[in-house]
Amino acid sequence: MKVTISRKAHFNAAHRLYRKDWSFEKNDAIFGKCNNPSFHGHNYELIVSVTGAIDPETGFVMDVKILADIIKEEVENPFDHKNLNIDVPEFQDLNPTAENIVVVIWNKIRKRIQLEFDLEVVLYETPRNFVTYRGE
Repeated sequence: MKVTISRKAHFNAAHRLYRKDWSFEKNDAIFGKCNNPSFHGHNYELIVSVTGAIDPETGFVMDVKILADIIKEEVENPFDHKNLNIDVPEFQDLNPTAENIVVVIWNKIRKRIQLEFDLEVVLYETPRNFVTYRGE
């Protein structure tokens, strides 16, 4: 019997979508207003879900407090109120698209979650635009 537990979190961050190896014109054509050299920001919403067997002793898949602490340490503290391009080492040479951000977050959390559990991360960049990564 497998059950999924989920924890919501959020962080506010700025970013700019562009490639250093492209001209400004090409970046502008591909990324539009998201290529603003002065950056722009989002109020990101995050849902982290862990799926696994219920522990017969505790009744938990995993302690949600532990999951909350992992999210705080791996995502909220390093990303909140930061410029992703400048302040977050993972994006020094990686374009901080929603797709890349969700994979980076998944990788950071995955190393803290036991391997017998499945992990899914959903990242909302806006209320209507979101991405999902399950490590596949």
